[in-house]
Amino acid sequence: MLEIRSDIIQSIRAAKEAADIYKYLQGAIELEHSTIPPYLEALYSIKHDKNPIVADLIRSVVIEEMLHMAIAANVLNAIGGAPDMNKPDFIPNYPGHLPMNVHGGLLVGLAPLSKPLIHDVFMEIEMPEDPKNFPVKLMAFQQTGFATIGLFYTAITEKLKELGDKIFVGKPSRQVVDNTWFPDDQLFPIRDVDSAVRGLAIIVRQGEGSSDDPLEPDGEPAHYYRFAEIYNGKRLMPDPTVEEKFSYSGAPIPFDAAGIWDLVTNPKVANYRAGSTARAYAARFNGIYTNLLNSLQVTFDGEPRHLAKAIAGMYELRLAAEALIEIRDDATGKQAAPTFEYAAENA
Repeated sequence: MLEIRSDIIQSIRAAKEAADIYKYLQGAIELEHSTIPPYLEALYSIKHDKNPIVADLIRSVVIEEMLHMAIAANVLNAIGGAPDMNKPDFIPNYPGHLPMNVHGGLLVGLAPLSKPLIHDVFMEIEMPEDPKNFPVKLMAFQQTGFATIGLFYTAITEKLKELGDKIFVGKPSRQVVDNTWFPDDQLFPIRDVDSAVRGLAIIVRQGEGSSDDPLEPDGEPAHYYRFAEIYNGKRLMPDPTVEEKFSYSGAPIPFDAAGIWDLVTNPKVANYRAGSTARAYAARFNGIYTNLLNSLQVTFDGEPRHLAKAIAGMYELRLAAEALIEIRDDATGKQAAPTFEYAAENA
């Protein structure tokens, strides 16, 4: 499970006004975003027409992480804050720690898809407080003085309840709702305590599931269990014959290791040879990614219809990644890979 310093929880609980929790909601936006580049890198490493079920599962998690960013940003806007997405340190330095030094013993990097990556990193990121149906070895760095991300969101929720509807002074025009991309029971205007609580609960439920149910309300497994499906090679299904009532006993989920590109791990533009095609294409990818963040900034600065442009940027990003991955890196002999670095010239 993701752990966060207990003093952050205490600071949220001690907040006297809405402004005192702005930085924590900004931290939530950054945390939800920080998982997207590693998940995308793994997704991009799947060769065309290979591992289609695996690709669909990872893609579905990425889409929901984008939703979680939007929900946290809507909550921050609703209480008078302002999300900040188009800045250099919004994109983590991979490999590195997650924002707010969450799960400080876990280094998250950019790597091609593999079952060890699923188990050791992705499932560790998404692990519920009480994981069911999968024997996971908990990381040794869990220790006193830390709380869980679930408690982090609970603390924000309780503080919003305490401060009440009077803090919801943000402009309604800054609420992003586009049901072309997300259903209206998941992305909706945040106008008061009730809607904020409902939105933040979606983030936790989609990531972890509930304490007694690994499924989301729509019947899909929460993120941890989707990754566990890939690792186990089978769908999670109701199973009355076991104590947990669910088991990985459903339809097969084939994983063809030969269908994964051998990508450069934790690439940087500076590591590609100067003047090389790989370096030029990696820089192009970063420019597109920075433009995508710029589009999100404009969206949450009061132009919600701009979300369509940001979503379209995801398709452009995919095309840029595919073009880059076709290039063999001179230094390593592996396929070049996206670096997810901030391109200041595109800011």
